[in-house]
Amino acid sequence: MAELSIDFISRTKKLLFKDWDLFADALKSESPVSIRLNPAKADVKKVASFSSVLWNSDGMYLEKRPRFTFDPLFHSGAYYVQEASSMFIGHVLKQYMDGDLKVLDLCAAPGGKSTLLASLMNRNSLLVSNEVIRSRANILAENMIKWGYPNNIVTNNDPAQIGKLHNYFDVILVDAPCSGEGMFRKDEGAINEWSVENVKLCKERQQRILADIWPALKTSGILVYSTCTYNLEENEENVGWIRDELGAEVLPVEIEKGWRISPSFVKEVPAYRFFPYKTKGEGFFCALLRKTEEADDWTDLPKKPKDKGKKMKESLPVEYKNFLLNDKEFSFYTSKERWYAFPASMYDDLSTLRKSLNVMSEGICLGEFKGKDFVPDQSLAMSIYLNKENFIIHDIDWRTAINYLRKEPLALPDQPKGFVLLTYKNMPLGFVKNIGNRANNLYPQEWRIRSSNIPDEPTDVY
Repeated sequence: MAELSIDFISRTKKLLFKDWDLFADALKSESPVSIRLNPAKADVKKVASFSSVLWNSDGMYLEKRPRFTFDPLFHSGAYYVQEASSMFIGHVLKQYMDGDLKVLDLCAAPGGKSTLLASLMNRNSLLVSNEVIRSRANILAENMIKWGYPNNIVTNNDPAQIGKLHNYFDVILVDAPCSGEGMFRKDEGAINEWSVENVKLCKERQQRILADIWPALKTSGILVYSTCTYNLEENEENVGWIRDELGAEVLPVEIEKGWRISPSFVKEVPAYRFFPYKTKGEGFFCALLRKTEEADDWTDLPKKPKDKGKKMKESLPVEYKNFLLNDKEFSFYTSKERWYAFPASMYDDLSTLRKSLNVMSEGICLGEFKGKDFVPDQSLAMSIYLNKENFIIHDIDWRTAINYLRKEPLALPDQPKGFVLLTYKNMPLGFVKNIGNRANNLYPQEWRIRSSNIPDEPTDVY
């Protein structure tokens, strides 16, 4: 590990006092490896032998870090590789989320907390996952599509633009960009980039983000504020700033003593801290607030100069609607010659958000007509609503699965011609079009495994 800054040492010693040596030793130890299962795809009971994350029933620790890239189940959305401490977000929101909600994950890439939220929310709730950096928004969209929940929209917008949705969201999660002190054990780059000045800049940026997004939260709505850093400025001081300047009540969260989660360093500001010498995970900070100031009534937003995502409802033949389970729950529509399905109860919300936001992905992309064929989309293969009975299914071995995920040509001489859904351990991976002597690989080019350093043996996480 790189050398810690003298400024960081002196500042953190003042916070931890006699625990500094324990903390410093923990930073030299190996980071635990944890994953969180997708409850709609993976059978939690089958992996009960793993050590569980105490504050998340779907989370578990692995004995060592496998090469996730070469586990087909990772690509199928059966689980997400997520740092254990950050899974606490789910426990926090369980205590305050109830009913049909509109939820925003503002700084969502690469998708760990959004996939967690998707698993937690009921199917009549809407999740908007946003990322301001375009390249990271593409990664976020990929991960949300793999997770497979249809009540999700991925956007690529600045917080100020989303903030114009006055009084719109019931819950907003701001996992704020921070100085990253909690990632020192995993990321030496974070050590090298750290400075007192950067802490100050991060604090100011966090306050700008919070001020920009605050109008979008309903009165009595819930804000979750989190960071992966230790200092007071980005944590308790910012929570106090939200309370005093924006108008909020800081809420308590029930936790178990055995989890060894540390309390706030400021008595008047309830918050929850994770330290690697106490909890099995990286550094993390979390606080929960309720908006108390009266919010403005929400009004329609001006349209974007160019509404690239304009939609037109048309009639899709019933045979393609039947690609989905419970198809009557969805609205079917076209966009850019592709057919989509979105939960009917939230279709008006999708239309509203498209008026002002840059939508990267939405609901389930079913596919598109090409000549006489309807070519199924990867989004359909990943969906938890996929109706497998309407497809030819071929379960493949590990080596063939890796070849498919590398987008290499395949041969399926024992399969009928036409579109075939490939599965691995009965988990959908995607489609091919079998034409007899070969099968055209329909896996998305931008998702393919690029590494050629393929292991000799299968990588099976569970």
